This record gives sequence, C-alpha cells and structure tokens, in this order.
Amino acid sequence: MFARLIYYGVTQLKRTEQEVWLMPIGHLLDQWEIHKQFSGLTKPKNELSIDDVIPLGI
Repeated sequence: MFARLIYYGVTQLKRTEQEVWLMPIGHLLDQWEIHKQFSGLTKPKNELSIDDVIPLGI
C-alpha cells in the first residue's frame, strides 16, 4: 500500500519522494482524493453550496 501511495504522491501529485514520506498520511490521502475529484475519476461524497454552510442572517 505504501509503495502505491509513494507512486501516487510522486507521479500524480508532483511531489518529491521525500515530501511524500514526510507528509502525514491523512494529508496525503486528502490530497489524493482532491486530485481524483479534480481529474474526474470520482465524484464528491456530498456537494454543498455556500448557502448550506452559512445560514441567512449572519
């Protein structure tokens, strides 16, 4: 699994191997998910608009 994450980090996310090794695993997985959504490989789990996040009157 780590070899695959290193591969994704270096080739797809354009990071150096040292950056990928030093990156917290949660951050690496978040970056990979963002890359997949940006590339169109996956869809977001849920889509929110600004009106969903900030209620009226604030």
